Amino acid sequence: MNFALMVARLRIPGRLVTSLVAASAVLLILCTNPAARAASVQPLEIATKSGVRVFLVEMATTEEEKTQGLMYRKELPDGKGMLFDFSPEQQISMWMKNTYIPLDMIFIRADGRILRIAENTEPLSTKIISSGGLARGVLEVIAGTAQKYGIQPGDRVAHPLFNKR
Repeated sequence: MNFALMVARLRIPGRLVTSLVAASAVLLILCTNPAARAASVQPLEIATKSGVRVFLVEMATTEEEKTQGLMYRKELPDGKGMLFDFSPEQQISMWMKNTYIPLDMIFIRADGRILRIAENTEPLSTKIISSGGLARGVLEVIAGTAQKYGIQPGDRVAHPLFNKR
């Protein structure tokens, strides 16, 4: 039985059908488009020598979210990013496979101090980018962010992910 015939038999008003079709389309887009599936968004602060910078970050906490990361995105606005939770603190290895935009990767220790920054990473590369020590999280932001805001190793990151005992 086709959709129009079902609607006619059920005597569903036209406006309701339109609303149901629109809602179904939105749901379909959200379920099939990886970029549309936004993880929770939270504020994160980095205290630098020149002041405090605030970012809005998507959280990557599940294995699926961490594997997907920022892959397939075509843009990342200044002040936005993705924070990966690799609890417990460990040696972390990342890459840029299927990632179209250059990024700064900021590796953060469990105490909230920045361990290392990999600046201006190469899009679509399978080269391994290492934390260079034990880290709890990785903040990915658009390339040039660390230099633009004077973010350096040793700077403190304020976010609920860090400083937990």
